[in-house]
Amino acid sequence: MNRRTFIKQSAVATASTTILTFPVYGKNAPSNKVVVGIMGVNSRGAYHAKSFSKLPNVEVAYLCDVEDNAIKNGLDALKGVSRQPAIIKDIRELVARKDFDALLIAAPDHWHAPAALMGVSNGKHVYVEKPCSHNPHESEMLIEARAKYGRLIQVGSQRRSFPTLIEAVNEVRGGIIGNPYFAKAWYTNNRKPIGIGKKIPVPGTLDFNLWQGPAPRQEYRDNLVHYNWHWFWNWGTGEACNNGNHELDCCRWFMGVDFPSTVTSSGGRFAYKDDWQTPDTQVASFEFANGKAISWEGRSCNSFPVEGSGRGFIIYGDKGTLVNKGGGDYQIFDTQNKLVKEIKPGTKLDPNNTVSATGDLEMTHFANFVDSVRGNAQLTAPIEEGHKSVLLCHLANIAQRTGSTLHCDATNGHIKDNKAAMQLWKREYEKGWGMAL
Repeated sequence: MNRRTFIKQSAVATASTTILTFPVYGKNAPSNKVVVGIMGVNSRGAYHAKSFSKLPNVEVAYLCDVEDNAIKNGLDALKGVSRQPAIIKDIRELVARKDFDALLIAAPDHWHAPAALMGVSNGKHVYVEKPCSHNPHESEMLIEARAKYGRLIQVGSQRRSFPTLIEAVNEVRGGIIGNPYFAKAWYTNNRKPIGIGKKIPVPGTLDFNLWQGPAPRQEYRDNLVHYNWHWFWNWGTGEACNNGNHELDCCRWFMGVDFPSTVTSSGGRFAYKDDWQTPDTQVASFEFANGKAISWEGRSCNSFPVEGSGRGFIIYGDKGTLVNKGGGDYQIFDTQNKLVKEIKPGTKLDPNNTVSATGDLEMTHFANFVDSVRGNAQLTAPIEEGHKSVLLCHLANIAQRTGSTLHCDATNGHIKDNKAAMQLWKREYEKGWGMAL
């Protein structure tokens, strides 16, 4: 049996399976079960499938992807589960189904907000990976959608659920390093050139029209799918949104700041000459109206570490300093740079792992989402906070692309008096695919 036949038969065999197969009473009662569908299962989404299937009384009912090999990856991640999921390639068809509770989104960036909107408008709770939008306007729309449809939207800012970092935030807010006035974040990698893509026929295993979805149509090239789309503005959002999002979110969280008043960015595609459009080297700075600032350094193609780690953040206060090296760890130093506290959560960090940089620590974030769907918890990374953090990344990219200093309204982050920059607040959509509440 070939792969495509296998996938089609899997879909048919599972489409009619009854969702509620657990005992009527107790913690595994149907009323407590959370049934999920997953969009985008090539790598991160396959990790979602494996991870969520391990949570108590959670069932993965559907996998949604537009590429046959990706679907196989998702199915492989669920080997051994009691029920194999149904396969639906078109997200519009999936969200219309009434027999599941939550949509998990790990598709390419240009799909995150449109799919999330489709989910909540069809009554589904949504877990959407970072970045929660392809541009600032999209995540603002998701905030409106959450309010309108009354569904939960959790953003994949996993560190907000790490018990050790929650503890660290409380310590900073309790004054352990005094007034936190400056934060520095970084991310490094050793990404190789992607070359000059050749326009070739779309592989028979890929529905490229559905893959592009809301993005304006461009021809297929051989250096785009599966990962290199990150570096093309039509589909991706660059390293700032891809990885900087995590540490910038932590900086904002620890410092208690929301929207910036001034944003600058310098850098470019420096390491290689190829099709890569977004910066591989970027230094962005954010100033806030309350006398605080954040900086982020991204080096996609030079992995020399900072503080001995490929990623992390530092919070500087007037009475000490807190250092995080990318995971659930942290160190606190006094004003004489003496170590006064160190937490090592025991999970080894792999900062360049494209599937899960922080390993099993992420299960706390997935569990928080499921518990919130059940009504037993509150989201640790709701869309309102996710928007504020991804907005820093978007503003950094907008400043970089326009070569300008951005002056922003400190109450909502909107760009002031800069027509070129303001044009990048939104995007154009393929006809018939626009987002609408």
